[in-house]
Amino acid sequence: MSEENSVLVDREGAVTVISINRPHCRNAVDGATARKLYDAFLAFDADEDASVAVFTGTGGHFCAGADLKKVAAGDPEKKRELGGFDTIAPMGPSRLRLSKPVIAAVEGYAVAGGMELALWADMRVVADDATFGIFCRRFGVPLIDLGTIRLPRLIGHSQAMDLILTGRPVGAQEALRMGLANRVVGRGEACAQAIALAQEIARFPQTCLRADRLSALRQWDLSEEEAIANEMRGGLEVIASGETFSGAARFASGVGRHGAFSED
Repeated sequence: MSEENSVLVDREGAVTVISINRPHCRNAVDGATARKLYDAFLAFDADEDASVAVFTGTGGHFCAGADLKKVAAGDPEKKRELGGFDTIAPMGPSRLRLSKPVIAAVEGYAVAGGMELALWADMRVVADDATFGIFCRRFGVPLIDLGTIRLPRLIGHSQAMDLILTGRPVGAQEALRMGLANRVVGRGEACAQAIALAQEIARFPQTCLRADRLSALRQWDLSEEEAIANEMRGGLEVIASGETFSGAARFASGVGRHGAFSED
């Protein structure tokens, strides 16, 4: 198949679906694909009509990690430079701190660097036959797409060390128990369910949602006092945008009674 189409981008209203399209190698990512993923997510973040991204893979798998056959052949496009936020990572977008949420739709394998890409997403909708794991443990391939950082933060240090040291497979139900998965759905349903969830999120007032999301991400880098100030700065910007007063007016008119989220 043509490597020109190794990343697919589709639109479902306010939802952008970005898919790794290398099913011949379970969507393992080479250097060229990493660059395309990086560029696709930057374009999504810059698109004023896009609110949420769904990140998935074609052919029944999310991503089997780095393309080790290309690595063994000396992939000239593979990036391994030191870098902070917003620089391209070996798997592509995993250092990006986007202003909008990303939901991973996981079918089949999300292992090694593919698991790191799933960890980068804000949420994970997981098919009941999906498998996570640090499978690269077997081959001396390190976690350099923030896996050693995000995994302990997401599921706790002890559970993360279990997975990092053993490289063992983790099924969907254990992933849900750990907090690695947010939703478990039927086989073949992950993308559709993730799109439905993304559409729900896209219906909320976006200025407030994005400010709260970024505050939750930034607090990891800050002291408690700094995090409090950062949260307040973001909240004041939301209020100044008019979105809060508009929402308060809708509430006063009767919208959202008894906890209802729909305005229909």
